[in-house]
Amino acid sequence: MDAQLEKQPATKAKAKYSIGDVSQICNISKKALRYYDDINIINSQRHAYNNYRYYTHDALLAVPVIKYYKQMGFKLDEMRNFIEGRATSSVYKEIKATFRNKIEELELLQEHIRRQYISIKDWYDLIAEAENVMENDIREVSIKYVDATDYLYQEQQFDSDIKSAVINIDWTNYVNSQDNEVTGPIILNFSSIEGRMQDASQPMRILQKTLKPCPGAPRTPFGGCMMASCYHIGPHESIGETYRTMCRWAEKHGYILAEESFERYVTDYWTTRNQAQFVTEILIRASRRKPAV
Repeated sequence: MDAQLEKQPATKAKAKYSIGDVSQICNISKKALRYYDDINIINSQRHAYNNYRYYTHDALLAVPVIKYYKQMGFKLDEMRNFIEGRATSSVYKEIKATFRNKIEELELLQEHIRRQYISIKDWYDLIAEAENVMENDIREVSIKYVDATDYLYQEQQFDSDIKSAVINIDWTNYVNSQDNEVTGPIILNFSSIEGRMQDASQPMRILQKTLKPCPGAPRTPFGGCMMASCYHIGPHESIGETYRTMCRWAEKHGYILAEESFERYVTDYWTTRNQAQFVTEILIRASRRKPAV
């Protein structure tokens, strides 16, 4: 095409248009036109001698208007007032109210989609993380700084049933009671590393990020410090060996580990039934051992 745009011929007005004419000119199906006619949105006329449908030029011009309102998300019943143009002194107030309602409806939909997007993106990132850990067999202990984040939490008692702790019905009900939703990995905060290595019953906290603010609900900071990190690959029942690996590493490299631990469930029962594919990151606060004087 040349630099100057081609000029399209304007549609010349006619007295009558067949349903086929309207369908072709306005790029709309005959089925849709018949439906709009049946519900009195775009009315056709009838020939006196054969009762065939025909449309006036005004009816033809109603099609782009309907398409535009449909693009904005209005239902046919909602756009009826716009098209009919009722002659009332408050017509603009009525139209404004309808548009205001639609704006509020779309704002709610936008927020719902935002929360869905975050949930899916967070889960996708966890799967990608687990895939990278598995493919590279990452099992080394390292020291890293963990950014400080506030999490919603609940105090619970761990009774050695790790599956019920991860797929946690009490936690789900608690989040629902806060009129909230959660995203990202579940983090279990065990009060005793020694007890965890023995799979013993002990107090714990369950932590997770929320998708909405939850004023008044108890929140706890996590991170904001240096932590020893190690991925555990495989069933949760064998996680004690990874703890022992971390303790031996800390002793060898001159680190003191805190008594509590955090298990960050990258992939688990929520993602797959194949326990050999489970990936859990163990995080324990760590500090350098002071040299003897």
